Amino acid sequence: MSQLPHVWKLLQNYVRGTRSTDRPTTKYVGSRSFLPLGKHQQKPTKDVNFSQVNLQKEILCERLQISFETWTREDGRGEFSTSSSQFQQEIYDLLGNGALTPEIVEKIIELLIIEKEFRPGLLFHRLEDFYQRWCRGEFIDAPPSENLPQRKLLEMAAQNQGIGLRQIDIYTGLNVLILLLELHRYAQEQEELRQQINFYPSSPPDTDSFFTSQLLRVINYSDAIEIGNFSNIVGEFLRGGNFQGAYLGNANLTGVNFSGANLSGAYLGDANLTGANFQGANLTGADFGDANLSSVNLSGANLSSADLSSANLTGANLTGANLERADLSRADLSSCILNDGELSHANLSGVNLRDAELCRANLSNAILFGANLSDANLNHVDLSRADLCRADLSGADLTHATLNGTNLSDTILFSTNLSDAILEAADLSYAKLNGAKLNYARLNGAMFLGADLSGVDLTGVVLNDADLSGGILSEAELTGADLSDAILLGTDFSFANLNNANLSGSNLSGAILNGADLSSANFSYAILDDTDLSEANLEEMTWGEIQQWEGVRGLETALNLPEALREKLGKR
Repeated sequence: MSQLPHVWKLLQNYVRGTRSTDRPTTKYVGSRSFLPLGKHQQKPTKDVNFSQVNLQKEILCERLQISFETWTREDGRGEFSTSSSQFQQEIYDLLGNGALTPEIVEKIIELLIIEKEFRPGLLFHRLEDFYQRWCRGEFIDAPPSENLPQRKLLEMAAQNQGIGLRQIDIYTGLNVLILLLELHRYAQEQEELRQQINFYPSSPPDTDSFFTSQLLRVINYSDAIEIGNFSNIVGEFLRGGNFQGAYLGNANLTGVNFSGANLSGAYLGDANLTGANFQGANLTGADFGDANLSSVNLSGANLSSADLSSANLTGANLTGANLERADLSRADLSSCILNDGELSHANLSGVNLRDAELCRANLSNAILFGANLSDANLNHVDLSRADLCRADLSGADLTHATLNGTNLSDTILFSTNLSDAILEAADLSYAKLNGAKLNYARLNGAMFLGADLSGVDLTGVVLNDADLSGGILSEAELTGADLSDAILLGTDFSFANLNNANLSGSNLSGAILNGADLSSANFSYAILDDTDLSEANLEEMTWGEIQQWEGVRGLETALNLPEALREKLGKR
């Protein structure tokens, strides 16, 4: 309570624009409501009462509210009561001390909305005109007699406040940018203001399809004092902004908030966007080539036809993102989350998706040539007609996945889980499937030319009409498998378990079944020309009445030869 008279005196003197004689000359009541340029906001010292800090914020908000109303007031002739020169000077006076914080901006907007004299359209156009002039360097390059940043510098120097000319100019311009972004966001939520207020921080998209570079110049100018200034000051206010066609190549935008923003057709190649938030953003046709997007949030973002080639997306969240026809070639997506993502027709050749989460993602018709999907979670994923030639899917989980017509030729599928997957008409020629699980998978019409399935679990698999010619299925588990009408020319089934398997109508010419368990297997109408059944278990095997056995080898050493077959062979 002892400090209350002192605080009240500070308030009175501040409103009058004077300085208190008993106040330390190194303090400035207005500056404590700002965030210092390039630094974290410092906590008040013990001798500064918390209520005083709040009071300073209230004063600043009130001053800004009054100024915003005054700047849009018109005289009887329809002209602004505050002239352009006075308006510009007052902006530097109010906004040149430090960076506005989200708390202050939110409070200002709240105060303005409830005011009847709030004219957002006029305020926006005056601030936008100032912003464009500031971007061109009009104020800092003005002669000394008209130089507003210099005037502000002298004023602050008289108060013993150490701040540079560029800092004053950067504070002012970035604060105006923040206010314009907030006005834009507010207007886009109001139907009657949507057409009046439409802000483009990097200037409107060029009609000749050229990029706009104004915002990049602002970023580089701000970061000239200290790297990361722009992101620290403006980053949180970029949400919902309009950056269509902006050129932001090599920009430092770490941790910025682009959620809901429009960056369609923007160029962000080689930019540092680590930890940025792009949730729900429009990124159609944007170029992120070689950009650092590690740990970014791209959930629900529209990245259709975007260029993400060679980008670093490690640990990124792309849940529900639309990547249709996007170029992700050679990108690093290891450990990223792509659950429910839309990646149909996307170019993912050479991409690194190791340990990635892609549950229920749509990758139909995608190009994944040579991609690394080892240990990825692809549960219920749709890879129909995708090209996975020479890809690495070792250890991946593809349970219940759909791979109809998919090219898996020469693919590494070591220990891959394809249980209950649908691979109808898929091409697995020369694929490496050692240790893979294909139990109860549907492989109708699939092609396994020269594929290695030795020791693979194919329990209950559907392989009717499939082509496994020259394939290796030695010691494979095929209990209850459906191989009806399959082409099995020269296929190696040695010591495989084909108990209760259906081989009816299949072509087993030259197939090797020595030591295989064929108990209760169905060979009806199968072609057994030069088939090797030596030491195979034929217990309770069934065959057709007109079955041809002339070319079969190894029957003399077969085990549990059915008596009926023995009699038939004895009649020959």
